[in-house]
Amino acid sequence: MSEIFVSEMLGTAMLILLGGGVVANVLLTKSKGFDGGWLLINFGWGLAVFAGVYVSFASGAHINPAITFGIWSSGATEFGPDIAVNPANFVTYVVAQMVGAMIGAVLVYVAYKRHFDETEDPGAKLAIFSTGPAIRAYGWNLATEFIGTFVLVFVVLNFGNWPGDIGPLAVALLVVGIGASLGGPTGYAINPARDLGPRIVHALLPIKGKGTSDWSYAWVPVVGPILGGTAAGLFSTLV
Repeated sequence: MSEIFVSEMLGTAMLILLGGGVVANVLLTKSKGFDGGWLLINFGWGLAVFAGVYVSFASGAHINPAITFGIWSSGATEFGPDIAVNPANFVTYVVAQMVGAMIGAVLVYVAYKRHFDETEDPGAKLAIFSTGPAIRAYGWNLATEFIGTFVLVFVVLNFGNWPGDIGPLAVALLVVGIGASLGGPTGYAINPARDLGPRIVHALLPIKGKGTSDWSYAWVPVVGPILGGTAAGLFSTLV
């Protein structure tokens, strides 16, 4: 289990470092990438997934509890190479992903510390750590996260049906596509660890002028992706 933990922790930390980093680059004052736009964020997150998947190859590269839930509900017998689907391994994956997400968020803060200090908008600072809705309507926001995560997990589970071997690149492009198509309403968390871990870090760090961590919304990017990933796993058994 230690190999699983280290693999998922490092992969998820890399995901959040690069993914949160591109958001910081676009949103924080005086950054060279300031105001780079939504598509830069989309591609940055895609490349963050690309890197994270390579780093966590030893554990099957989940780097997302929604993927772990989806594999579990699909009836698969392995989470990764020679890693059995069982409760102990399930918990190890999810805990490692949360720890890795928090580490990655701290590293983003360290890399952009002076820019956090220069930025006045607390909403921009929070957006680097967690997602938020463009229009706050919890039921619809939940539906968006469910749909986006369903697409992610269902397509990932079906990659094995294709004889080609493009691996991490395929997942990266899928994430770019989801962000470009379905990311507008909620910022497409599609990963409970990606949102909750950094949100906790935002609450704990002494970020200048940070404002609140918006805990009233925090359940949406956790529950939506878990339900979407689980439903994708169940649906994959029918296809």
